[in-house]
Amino acid sequence: MKLIANWREVAKKSHSMWAFYLSLVFLLLPEALYYLFALDTNPHLWFWLGVSFLVYGIWGRLRDQGIDRTTLRSPLYVVLLAAIIAGGGVYLTGERPHEPADVPRLSQAGPEQLFLQEAIPLVSKWEGLRTEAYLDTIASPPVWTVCYGETVGVKAGDRYTADECAAMLGRRILVYRTGLHRYMTPETLAQRLPPTRDAAYTSLAYNVGVAGAGKSTATRRLNAGDIRGGCEALTWWNKAGGRVIRGLVNRRAEEQAKCLIGA
Repeated sequence: MKLIANWREVAKKSHSMWAFYLSLVFLLLPEALYYLFALDTNPHLWFWLGVSFLVYGIWGRLRDQGIDRTTLRSPLYVVLLAAIIAGGGVYLTGERPHEPADVPRLSQAGPEQLFLQEAIPLVSKWEGLRTEAYLDTIASPPVWTVCYGETVGVKAGDRYTADECAAMLGRRILVYRTGLHRYMTPETLAQRLPPTRDAAYTSLAYNVGVAGAGKSTATRRLNAGDIRGGCEALTWWNKAGGRVIRGLVNRRAEEQAKCLIGA
């Protein structure tokens, strides 16, 4: 297989080639930042930068081939480009599926205090305590956050004591627990959800969102009576931005261990 005669010129000036170069940079740069400086950046940003330059490469390839501008303005091409841009905008600016919308009546799967004794230490250990509001730049879009990952009603300059943060976490954990219980069968709530396992599943929901945990294989297996299989499936949620994160691996391992108590 032979290279084209003017390959050097194409490599230097072709729109599509520069799109490939830049897409490769955006693919490798976040990994380099992580391994060299232990810096986790927003994966959504890098993904859509890469997609944008791939779109640019498609346009550039058509232009380099000498296709006239009328073709580039064809309805199919315009619709495709608009769909990609709109999808990226919605994905980047949409609300995170992290917060339940309301605070419904608590379900009765087990005594709340026993549950909180298991859940608060588990969640607080992995969320980390920040008593002054900070801008979480990993979120998409960035959001003001305080205490143990609380985002509802938080604004710049907010401050809380450690006790206030603990109380806030307890209230929010109960909200997530209630939302997650909606995805569980009556048999699961009555027979398969001791406080330790309840805490493990709620910790997952607090981390990835109620809908994500509720629709997960872990919950489906638990509802089917496969307790050990459900606990194992908790460990699958160990990635962010398509990359396995060591902190998430460790968190999921602890949740699995707590989930298996009494299995």
